Amino acid sequence: MTTSATAAPRPRTVLVGVQLPGVTEPELSSSLDELARLCKTLGLEVVARVTQRRDRLAPAAVVGEGKLKELAGYTGGSGVVPVGPPSKQREDAAAAAAAEAEKGETPAGADTPRATVVVVDHELSPSQARNLERATGAEVLDRSAVILAIFQRHARSREARLQVEIARLAYVAPRLRETGGRDRQGGGIGGRGVGESHLELDRRKLRDRIAELREELVAIERDASTRRRRRGEFGTAALVGYTNAGKSSWMRALTGSGVLVQDKLFATLDTTIRALSPETTPRILISDTVGFIKKLPHDLVASFRSTLDEARDADLLVQVADAADPAFPAQIEVAREVLASLGAGEGPRLLVLNKADRLDPAARAGLAADWPDALVLSSREPADVLVLRERIVSFFERDMVEAELIVPYAQQRVVAEAHATARVLAESHDEHGTRLSVRAAPETIARLRGLLGRG
Repeated sequence: MTTSATAAPRPRTVLVGVQLPGVTEPELSSSLDELARLCKTLGLEVVARVTQRRDRLAPAAVVGEGKLKELAGYTGGSGVVPVGPPSKQREDAAAAAAAEAEKGETPAGADTPRATVVVVDHELSPSQARNLERATGAEVLDRSAVILAIFQRHARSREARLQVEIARLAYVAPRLRETGGRDRQGGGIGGRGVGESHLELDRRKLRDRIAELREELVAIERDASTRRRRRGEFGTAALVGYTNAGKSSWMRALTGSGVLVQDKLFATLDTTIRALSPETTPRILISDTVGFIKKLPHDLVASFRSTLDEARDADLLVQVADAADPAFPAQIEVAREVLASLGAGEGPRLLVLNKADRLDPAARAGLAADWPDALVLSSREPADVLVLRERIVSFFERDMVEAELIVPYAQQRVVAEAHATARVLAESHDEHGTRLSVRAAPETIARLRGLLGRG
């Protein structure tokens, strides 16, 4: 007898966004669209959005009293931030529910299943998160918490897991008083003092754990730095850009590697390095890096700095953008800002407007006219892959020079080195040794001549 497993329903979620001064309605809508995709990646089902225009976030609960009640209509909460001791809070909640029932008003969303998660498109203070939870009766996450949860789920390598855990603990540390720490305040003899001592103990444990993880990460970073130095003789191009722009698809197309390609945000967290295929001489290495996103938590940027060093140290940045996304110009700017913060903002860069296969010919031509310095391509089109490959190769060959080398037979290891690091145009042998005609970067030619000079 066969049975079919029924997939568990995804938690229902309401998004909250505030239109602050300087933010247009389309920008807010785009930001909430992106937040909805983040929620989908995390396994949440977005059922509603609550938005409000304000001069600043409400210090108590992000939105005003009216919008807070509208939000609570989707979650089944009271819509009121309770004050006072727990007994007083329960009385106020009961009174508010009775008042609503007497008015005969049906809260927004009351005829649909309740949402159990509220996701806010802003960074919340601990007190704001606590107040929203009390007013809505739902779990409350801010944008940073959602991103951290996705990173934690997608981290595969030891380095990525360490980086995410450091960022997660740094996020949790200031919120201890509003989470686990508050549950233990007031317990035992001495009441409040004992609770505070537990809280300080938790904080000290967190600090010690973060320090321990950072020491382990430093050792891994040291090894990664050594590997980067060893690759110094090869040209390196780093694929960078907004998350889900198609970097991993280009990685697979350019190198023939089986890297993970998924239509999800932050599918790639670990830097992958492969040789351009078909291989060139000298080899050109392509690296696929973690994607960027608007409002990326600072602790994550700091934790992933070593991973993003691949971008900082690359000879060429290939910035990939999703041309089919109307918000791609803003995404390009976000990526540039993050790269600049890493010290990688001034290097050579090639902009690729990806996913051109999703555009009609007129839209594609319009992009080419509006972005004359960019390549409008699709990683799914072999001809487009060839175009990008040739542009990358031509970049690394632009400064190459030709030279003649005579390698004595006693130094044939230099011949092997020349084949590995330079393009050998001709090779012949006479009484003096092996005569090589090579094409390579000037520093490579100088290094080969230095090896010959040392005899």
